[in-house]
Parts: sequence; C-alpha cells; structure tokens
Amino acid sequence: MAAALGGSRQERAVLVGLDLGVRSRNLRSGLAGARLAAVSAGEPADEDVRANAAPPLRVTTPAEQAALATAPGLDAEESLAEFRELVSSAGGEVAAELMQRRGRPDPATLVGAGKVEEIAGVAASVEADLVLFDHDLTPTQLRNLEAALPCRVLDRTQLILDIFARHARTREGQLQVELAQLEYMLPRLTGRGKAMSQLGGGIGTRGPGETQLETDRRRIQRRIDQLKRELEAVRRVRRQQRQRREAVPVPTVALVGYTNAGKSTLFNRLTGAQVLQSSRMFATLDPKLRAIELPSRRKVLLSDTVGFIRNLPHTLVTSFRATLEEVEQAEVLLHVRDAASTYGEEQKVQVEKVLGELDALQKPRIEVLNKMDLLGEADRAGLGGHGEVLVSARTAEGMEALLEAMDAALRSDPVIDAEFRVPQQEGAVLAAIEAGMVVHGREYEGNLVRLKVSGPASLVGRLRQFRLRQAD
Repeated sequence: MAAALGGSRQERAVLVGLDLGVRSRNLRSGLAGARLAAVSAGEPADEDVRANAAPPLRVTTPAEQAALATAPGLDAEESLAEFRELVSSAGGEVAAELMQRRGRPDPATLVGAGKVEEIAGVAASVEADLVLFDHDLTPTQLRNLEAALPCRVLDRTQLILDIFARHARTREGQLQVELAQLEYMLPRLTGRGKAMSQLGGGIGTRGPGETQLETDRRRIQRRIDQLKRELEAVRRVRRQQRQRREAVPVPTVALVGYTNAGKSTLFNRLTGAQVLQSSRMFATLDPKLRAIELPSRRKVLLSDTVGFIRNLPHTLVTSFRATLEEVEQAEVLLHVRDAASTYGEEQKVQVEKVLGELDALQKPRIEVLNKMDLLGEADRAGLGGHGEVLVSARTAEGMEALLEAMDAALRSDPVIDAEFRVPQQEGAVLAAIEAGMVVHGREYEGNLVRLKVSGPASLVGRLRQFRLRQAD
C-alpha cells in the first residue's frame, strides 16, 4: 500500500455499506446488524453472512439492463468490495467493515441511530481516523454523523474526489478536480468542524483548503467562477487544436470503459506509448492522443480517457467536460471491458449511463473484452457471440482483429477500391500510394505502372487524375 497520507502511517478507515434491496428484508434478523471484519486483526469474515449474502446480479435482457440503469448495479457485498478498492487507491487501510440492511435510508443519519452508535464503538475500538460511507450523504446526514462519531466522516463522492486529487498531474486536471471539490463542498460547509480543522493531511482533506471554505462562502463562489473561466479557456484551446486537426482530417477513436478495465494498457499496446499503467482506480485523468495506422493504411488518432465508475459524481462529469470532449468528438468508441470481472454487465450499464450524459450513446461503439489471458477455455467459450472483440492488452492477443474492427467501423473516410495508371517518373505519387493504400496488384505497361489498390476515399480523390474510370 501507499505511504501514509500526511503522516507516518496509513489512515485507518471504517467502511460502512448500505443494503436497501428488497431481498435483504428476507434475511434473518441477525444479519440486519453489522458485518464487522477486523481486518487489522486478520480475523476471517463471518461465514454465516457470506453464506446468506445475495447472489451477484446478472443482466441478461435489455429490460434488465434498463432497470439497472436506474438502480444500484451491484448487490451490497459487491459494492462494498469495490468501495474497498477505492479506499486502497486513496492510500487508506481498511480497519473494519460494517453493513446496514434496511428498507429505506434514514433521513437524519442514513443508517439509523442504533447503527450510528455501533459505528462509533467500532471506530473507537479500532482507532479509526475516518468513517467512509459507500453512499452519498446529504448535508444534514453529514453534519449529524460528524457530531455523533469520534472521527472524520466521508461519503463515496468525497472519496472519489480525493482519489482524483491524488492523481491529477497537469494544470488542467488540477483545475477540474478543484472545481468538482468546491461545487460538492459548498452546500456542505455548515458544521464541518472535524474536516476543516486542518489543511490537508488525510483522505478527503486534500485540495482547495478547508479553512478557507469554512470562513468565506463568497470567496468560494468567486473561486468557482474563476475556475470555470480558466476551464473555458482550456476548452477554447482544445477547440483550436481540434480545428487544426480537422484541416487535415484524421478521425479520432476514443477508449472508454470502467475504471481499471485496462484502457491504458491497451492504449500502450496499440500505440507503443508509455502512459501510466496501474491497477489503482483512476490512474489516468488526463487524455492522451496518439496516431496509429489501421490495416487499410488509414491513420487515426487514439484517445485514452478517464475511467468511469458506478455513480460517478455528477460534479466530476461536469468538471471534466473539457477532457471528455474527446469522447464527444470521436467518430468511434472502443468500450473496453474487463472480461474477468464478476460483474461486467453491471459495469457496462454504468459506462453507458455516463455516455448518455455526454450525448455519446449513439456513436458507433466496439465492445472490447479485455484480460482474456485471465480466463480459462470454458469461460472463453461463451464470449464473442454478440460481435465483441476478444483481446488481451497484456499479451497482445486479438490486436489484429481489433484493428480490423476499427477499420470497418470508420465511416468518415471510407476505404474504396480503385485502379491507377501512373507514369514511373511520378515518384511522389507512387510513394503516396505505397504509403497510404494497400496495393493488391501491380503491372508494368511500358513507362506506366498499373496498380489495383484499396485506400481512403480522400487519398483516392487527391490522385484522381491518375485513376482509371472503371476497374477492370
């Protein structure tokens, strides 16, 4: 794990999950309490809880996928497991986990007064630095919980924002994260005593400066306005760069997918780049663009983008609009999915929800099932039946098939067959044909070279003076 945040040790966190599913009400009353896993003591998880846990939700029909788009995609145990990964990405140590099962959230504390008392006792016993809720908290719930618990309280969105703050490297990324943090924290300033008693130094305290947030709302609003102006300037620069690219049309293909699906590894495999590859969530925040050549000899720009996640905070989608414009402007999307994930269909639905927010859901999309090297033959047998491309970015399996699929999906500069008759002294023309088209046949007729080719319509058009009217 990472070194401690702002100290000599990792921050110890108590994780609290919330199961609001109808199925949980059928569990016996003993399970309606806590699931406490004293991770630091190495004690095994409660086998009784595990045996009675709800089975993973699987999506098999469009109707189920539509229902999933408006409801939590994972059961409570899977959601808590994903939340545990987020904590690890933030550099924290999980000291204990609790699960609350109830029919509806408590408006005052989310989990109910009795559970709050239990959480307080657990947090004190394991000497926790903070309590993390795998759910978004309202301002009222956050204030009440901070008043009742002996340590700092963060919700899911705050944790994700903290991870983004850790991984932002460029000035643009830092501006986007700060804007998202400020917009989320502004309505939650009242009563934030514990979280604002110091500057930085822990999960959820990284970023714009808590003392400032506490003392001057108007200054926060002015800072938000300033960040929006700066990000609009970034968007203008991006638009200018895009206009220059469009002067020499090169289509863009954007990688999208759930966080940690292997997008950056696939990007490196296809482009030969060396962008950061990490098993940590949200390792990539800043978009990368590289040119690659397809089997048709067409050039495209491949874009690596930030990963999505279940319930991605709306403030992040809004703040990262400048970055995500690459998705909006792309001609084709490569939806990279983790074939080895136990809840891959749920991840797919969550990615499509974000694409819907970006008005990009109708774009041509290639489903790329990555990490095939982690699957056995039996697991592979049922995959690829709906047009998915099976690949392993780590071993390079399936790369040729993926490039061919990208070739077939592009429509802006279609590949056409043509036949040329070119004088041999036209060396520049012959070189352009060799470099930009696939040559299927070549014949020499005196001083002329007759070529049967397939290539981009734009290049064929530029060489139309040498093109025969009709192929033989």
